[in-house]
Amino acid sequence: MRHLVDGRKLGRPTGHRISMLRNLAMSFFEKERIRTTVQRAKELRSVAERLITLAKRGEVHHRRQVIKVVPRRSTVKKLFDQIAPRFTARHGGYTRIIRVGPRKGDGAEMAYLELIGSEFKPKIKEKTKGKAAKKEEAKKEEGRPTPERKGKDRSAERVDVHAKSKQQVQHVKAPGE
Repeated sequence: MRHLVDGRKLGRPTGHRISMLRNLAMSFFEKERIRTTVQRAKELRSVAERLITLAKRGEVHHRRQVIKVVPRRSTVKKLFDQIAPRFTARHGGYTRIIRVGPRKGDGAEMAYLELIGSEFKPKIKEKTKGKAAKKEEAKKEEGRPTPERKGKDRSAERVDVHAKSKQQVQHVKAPGE
């Protein structure tokens, strides 16, 4: 029985698990939203909420405690200066887990862990053109005939091409011939 046993082992030795959670925490505070497995997200949530609570207090001692877990100074600065002030009126519950379904490779249940109130805004991609439109653009760039240009007389262009090739051949000939 697992009475009073806190935390998950996540299939890792202790040192590896601790460093993995540290790296996840750094990424989480830098990006404010990460995609990981549900089990890792649940473990990271407790670590992240504890660190945000320390950052809200804002004293030097608390900063040193956070640096033990998150060694990157720029991330700690962001946590204390930008993230913690957002949650001054909130007592816990700084994160949310959004399940997104199984991972393709191994079927592991995936989830997003994000800060409450971060309003994640994904980058909007431009509408992609169909394959046919891309091919026509490539033809236009190369000078090949496209459906709009097929009816035009291109005989003059062909003559110029042949004239250029004859000139190139004349330059290749030896001077004594």
